[in-house]
Amino acid sequence: MIADNEIGEEKLSAVRRGRLARVKAEMVQRDMGAVVLVDPVNIRYATDTRNMQIFSARNPARYVFIGADGHVVLFEFAGCEHLGRGVQTVDEVRVATTASYVAAADGARDAAKKWAAEIADLARTHGGGSRRIGIERFNAAAAFALAADGFEVVDAQEALERARCIKVPGEIELMMASMRQVEAGVSRVRASIRPGVTEAAVWSELWSEVISTGGDYVETRLLSSGARTNPWFQECSQKIIGPGELVALDTDVVGRYGYYADFSRTFLCGDEKPSPRQQDCYRLALAQICHNLELMRPGMSFAEISQRGWRIPERFLAHRYYLLAHGTGMTGEYPYILYKDDYETSGYDGVIEPGMVLSVESFIGADDGGEGVKLEQQVHVTGQGNELMSQFPMEARLHGREF
Repeated sequence: MIADNEIGEEKLSAVRRGRLARVKAEMVQRDMGAVVLVDPVNIRYATDTRNMQIFSARNPARYVFIGADGHVVLFEFAGCEHLGRGVQTVDEVRVATTASYVAAADGARDAAKKWAAEIADLARTHGGGSRRIGIERFNAAAAFALAADGFEVVDAQEALERARCIKVPGEIELMMASMRQVEAGVSRVRASIRPGVTEAAVWSELWSEVISTGGDYVETRLLSSGARTNPWFQECSQKIIGPGELVALDTDVVGRYGYYADFSRTFLCGDEKPSPRQQDCYRLALAQICHNLELMRPGMSFAEISQRGWRIPERFLAHRYYLLAHGTGMTGEYPYILYKDDYETSGYDGVIEPGMVLSVESFIGADDGGEGVKLEQQVHVTGQGNELMSQFPMEARLHGREF
């Protein structure tokens, strides 16, 4: 576990400056005079400020203005202005105008106009003459009010996703600190798996480790056992785990420094020997992961990876995971790389670049039922290939060899 003082304020400061610089560069490339960020993950990325993230994901109660000239205004939730003062990436702190029905009821339209007037004034001052403002999801009336004031309102998501997908110097070290924290949590999960305990009790071990060691939160509840492992995406429950059952987990943790640690493992409960069917599913999932990891190299196109990706046997195709790999940073992010079976209808092309971090996915579960196996590895793409970030061991009893 890397303590905060081992990272050092100088390194953290350099990462903050680097991330904000990437946002500004993407804005300039798209002729944006300003962006207004509402997504708490993007606010954390651009400014490294954090406040009530899960609450803010639903309520537009805090947001950030970034002008083309570099001026940053943090609009903080009322009574919380002190949290942003003195932050190196923030030039000014103001009280947010919450333009939602919950906050303003019948006055929501007037609140939206007030919000838009303040943003428009900042854009005129700090937008470098551009009339293009990128915004994230917000009250529609606020966007209409900006447009009525003569601004071209565009989606800010493209700029932010493109900024986040290439890691700045120092980010990987922070991501590794988060990864080591979450691996410690999964160790606690693994140690707690025994016949007679509930899925929820096992999953709580991950939460406990994440929160007690300075992480943020777990995005999902993806831990299931026995027949509930197939199909995937069944949230943990009060089901009691039985002897010899598989227990599958996807971490999905926003951990230390706000960085995502995203890997999956499947375990065997108790001292029973695995069944041939369990071992078959596990070995197939491991083969899929190993094959597709080799494709995550600089210069490979998403289309090429889809074409050359591991072929899922027919009996497991219907329950396949929804993508082959995805970007990882402060959460799951651009790009999504799809299987060949889905690429023509839902995929898009692009190129693997050095500095990307990708999570490579596998789920193997037969369409006629039975247990399933979930595995996932997180890798950092370098100029020479990729470096595995998730070092938590695979389940030797299920694949029959050291890995």
